Amino acid sequence: MFFEIVRGAVTRQKRKLLVMACAMTLGISLATAMLNVMFDVGDKVNQELRAYGANIVVSPRGASFLGDIYGVEEGVGVADKYLAEAELPRIKTIFWAFNIVDFTPWLDIMVRLDEDSAPVRLAGAWFSKHLDLPTGESVDTGAVNLKSWWDVRGAWLDDSDISGVMVGSALAAKRGIKVGGTLPVRFRDADGAEWVERMTVRAVFHSGDREDEELVATLAAVQKLAGLEGKVRRVEVSALTTPENDLARRAAQNPYTLSRQDWEVWYCTAYVSAIAYQIEEVLTNSRAKPVLQVAESEGIILRKTRLLMLLLTILSLACTALAISNLVTASVMERSAQIGLLKALGATDGQIYLLILAEAFVATALGGVAGYVVGLGFASIIGQAVFGSNVAAKGLVIPLIVVLALLVTIGGSLPAMRMLARLRPAEVLHGR
Repeated sequence: MFFEIVRGAVTRQKRKLLVMACAMTLGISLATAMLNVMFDVGDKVNQELRAYGANIVVSPRGASFLGDIYGVEEGVGVADKYLAEAELPRIKTIFWAFNIVDFTPWLDIMVRLDEDSAPVRLAGAWFSKHLDLPTGESVDTGAVNLKSWWDVRGAWLDDSDISGVMVGSALAAKRGIKVGGTLPVRFRDADGAEWVERMTVRAVFHSGDREDEELVATLAAVQKLAGLEGKVRRVEVSALTTPENDLARRAAQNPYTLSRQDWEVWYCTAYVSAIAYQIEEVLTNSRAKPVLQVAESEGIILRKTRLLMLLLTILSLACTALAISNLVTASVMERSAQIGLLKALGATDGQIYLLILAEAFVATALGGVAGYVVGLGFASIIGQAVFGSNVAAKGLVIPLIVVLALLVTIGGSLPAMRMLARLRPAEVLHGR
């Protein structure tokens, strides 16, 4: 009997239920899109931010210690400390190897462009270095990807080019240096001996940072000039990371104070501090320091983005609940005589509530399924428009959408429920 009444109500109120289903479709589609983007936005934002430089800097442990304590960057006890270039492929063998997007070693020396000029920094780096890893895999890494925002007029250096140099835009403007020209690079070693290398300007670049006042060459060229073959001063690493929380901050201060369980959680989570610690494990006598401004900015941006997505989801479902409330209330008012008759025949309030909810759930089911499918399309459009890639459908979203749809339907039906509770059969059936 109950199902017959529901079927009859659905058949007679096709238009109202269709409008209710459309309202649910709109709300659920936006909620589906926002939730999928919210759960996927961490990786997307991280990938976007990784295009703007390194978030971990690796340096020799002794030099790093002096820099931390005394602010010393160069000089006795610092300039003679290096990392081994041959060990760098180990960075791609750590637990979070696939989260290492790019890394580039650097070796800096001071040179002069003429006898009386002020010293200029010459930095050597990998540009697009092909590495064969101990795992049997191979990767290409270097400054071409790590410094992708540089505005380069000319061509990036090839790693086999030991006579080419790139000139920062500020230095080039100050000295009138042009692409294709030749620079006499004067270097003096620790014994006072000086020699000149003539290098060809392959490009002029603008970085927006201190590099605009510097020269950049291949790592091999600078190592040869300084007599430091196989050595590097620092390594810049760009890694996909998880935003820091209290556990990560405690581990960053001293990981050895963590309990065994907390240690395992921290070590097996892609926190920037955990990745830095693992890099120290594979590079001899190294100190890996997260760039805290970058790491903290990532967490702030990610939290604000997720909060925005959550607020949009809540607002869309609130609007859907209001629409359903109006439609269900209008339906109850139109059928007040029928409902009064059911009460007069002995139906309880609970049974009437169940009847109204059953009718609303029919519209909810239709609108929810349609809304989920449309929402996946919206999520894909958002992913392509904002991040240039598709947003993956998350399995967790399906049960969340089911629960939210039920809550919206019940919440939207509450005003009608209160009206039903006050409805008196004698009043609505009087004179009929």
